[in-house]
Amino acid sequence: MTTIYSIKEFEYKTAASLKEALHLLEKDGTNAKILAGGTDLVLQMKQRQVSPSLVVDIKKIPELNRLSWSQKGGLRVGAAVSISKLLSYEILKEKFNILAQACAVIGSMQIKNRATVGGNICNAAPSADAALALLCLDASVVLACSSGTRTIPLEEFFESPGKTAICNNELLVEIDIPTLPANSAGCYLRHTTREEMDITVAGVASFLTLSPDKKFKEVRIALGAVAPTPIRAYKAEAILAGKSASQKIIETAAETAAAEARPISDMRGSADYRRELVKVLTRRTLQKSCEELGIKI
Repeated sequence: MTTIYSIKEFEYKTAASLKEALHLLEKDGTNAKILAGGTDLVLQMKQRQVSPSLVVDIKKIPELNRLSWSQKGGLRVGAAVSISKLLSYEILKEKFNILAQACAVIGSMQIKNRATVGGNICNAAPSADAALALLCLDASVVLACSSGTRTIPLEEFFESPGKTAICNNELLVEIDIPTLPANSAGCYLRHTTREEMDITVAGVASFLTLSPDKKFKEVRIALGAVAPTPIRAYKAEAILAGKSASQKIIETAAETAAAEARPISDMRGSADYRRELVKVLTRRTLQKSCEELGIKI
């Protein structure tokens, strides 16, 4: 059982602007933590996994609460946009359903109302549901510091459990998702020990784009909770690229994805069990994506 402690004393500051937040991080970023939804941070502080001397609340910063879509610019999700706000955005299910599927299974309604998409990826948990969908959607992240901004692909963002490419003086501003090509479909599935509100034992997101001759033009497969970070299954993707859909090739890709996984054994499941889950979930997500594209397997 995890021990809960009283939270150590810290300074709390609410940033009213992006400039103010970046100034605070520039001054004391090494000892600071960002508060958006706080669903992960507060628990980590209670368990003394982290003990910041400064907590910077960014919930009221306008730039971090933007949520917009255009055909040219794609979907732009501010770092402080809550899961529930994103799920209520009409364009999400219409254009980016794989992300809607992933966000829908993140915690209870109360958690969704507090938790943010930015926090889900910044926490850098291997089991982060939204991260897998975002990897399949070729998302990038915009990071800001006092001297400017930089944009990096999400697949370069995760470095190790709990660690990302964000520097101490930087802040995640938004997540950018390009407009999806025609004839595309994706699916996210996960396995948990309970039906709801539990940490993922293994998760898989698959995304397919078809060429005019009905072959796989683009393939992305992302795996969660089976490696130190969310990962792409590049070898499995390569097996499908340029090929026509068939049960045999999907099964081969699923087996390859399972071999690419690097799971551990813990209280939720053994490494072998997780590999088997990856195979099953990869097969199912690929089949469901094909069905959405009108391909019968």
